[in-house]
Amino acid sequence: MDNLIIRQAGWDDVQGISDVLREITAAGKRTRPSDPGFVLTNYVGHPDQLTCVLTLSENRILGFQSMKRAVAANPYGVQVGWGIIGTHIRPSAARCGVGRTLFQATLKVAKEQGIPAIDATIAASNAEGLAYYSAMGFIDYRSHEGAVCKAYTVG
Repeated sequence: MDNLIIRQAGWDDVQGISDVLREITAAGKRTRPSDPGFVLTNYVGHPDQLTCVLTLSENRILGFQSMKRAVAANPYGVQVGWGIIGTHIRPSAARCGVGRTLFQATLKVAKEQGIPAIDATIAASNAEGLAYYSAMGFIDYRSHEGAVCKAYTVG
């Protein structure tokens, strides 16, 4: 895609991020909440948030990527100090370089913050997500309850 804009998400982006999640849900690729309150709590305003970067085209959010710092007792069982990443791209923007662009921006933040590794926990049934993270250089390191955990060593 031409003319992609990459920037950090802010409070004014909560509705647009919610719209991305709703499009993913409508396509049958998401079952978790998509409302603005969920977005605010889990992505834009989360206390362990390191980055939430957006890719836009013509002021429309095409996707976003969130990375939090893993703390003790995190819900994914990720080693303390690692990054926990989540990537969400509109189905209409899939395979256009949005995910690769987002990961470049997130990886820069991971390096700046001294994150040693990044975890991506993906549903075992999510073939597109598993392929995306593999293409970014993540490798399988564990699995549990229908999920595959992939890790990227930040170097």
